Amino acid sequence: MTAISAEVVRDLREKTGAGMMECKKALVDAGGDTEKALDLLRQKGLASAAKKASRSASQGLITITASDTVSAMSEVNCETDFVAKTDDFKGLVADIHAYLLATPAAAVDDPKISDLVKAKIAKLGENIVFRRFERFDISGKTGAIGSYIHMDKIGVMVEASCEQPAHASNETVKNLLKDVAMHVAAANPSFLSREKVPQDVLSREKDIYRAQVEGKPANVLDKIVEGKVEKFYSDVCLVDQIFVKDPDGKKKIKDVVAEAGKALGGNISVERFVRFQLGDTQPAEPKSC
Repeated sequence: MTAISAEVVRDLREKTGAGMMECKKALVDAGGDTEKALDLLRQKGLASAAKKASRSASQGLITITASDTVSAMSEVNCETDFVAKTDDFKGLVADIHAYLLATPAAAVDDPKISDLVKAKIAKLGENIVFRRFERFDISGKTGAIGSYIHMDKIGVMVEASCEQPAHASNETVKNLLKDVAMHVAAANPSFLSREKVPQDVLSREKDIYRAQVEGKPANVLDKIVEGKVEKFYSDVCLVDQIFVKDPDGKKKIKDVVAEAGKALGGNISVERFVRFQLGDTQPAEPKSC
């Protein structure tokens, strides 16, 4: 039998909310494979489909700055919240953002940024890490960028295209994109739309749903699985989510966007979004959809 450490069991419990014994049994049945164990727990209805991102203990700031056509968002980490609140640290972030806005080819390991960080480490005596950034540039496009920051801990940028060039600078569009960005901050969607969900992710979900209703007649099973897939889309796809500010809890993001476009007399389309949360475990690529 595969040896399962208490740490691995605890990690799976934190990700799923399932009991310790259920997590251990799932890990044993999965031969120690955490992802397979997660699927087993979900098949038994013991774990949620929603991802619970791992957290690190890092402090720092999520920051967004913008010029006329470019917006940049970054996460810069330090060791203590005290340093994150100092003018020195905030000045470093401002210098980094001035460079990001002016430099299309900027990178996380950019020598210019590294020099700025090293100089501030020497002054403050605390480790500082320029962890990640995302840059939206709408130069030459007919569109707009909206953003939202929550307590310097969560940041969101949203880009939209407008059928009519004049609408890109319209207050209705600006307010719409801010509302969508606030929604992303609160609802944390994984994908822009159902068309953006990778096939392997969708196939995995369907396999789990079929296992959950195994034994039912084929025609009934297919309808149940179809219903669960629709619920999955409404949970993880931005445009299919119920708008958090809708008082009736009925309008989806795509409905709110369509209504704004109709009121202005031209189509509006959300093209992509990115969401950073301070301390999120860094994926291979920034979450930009």
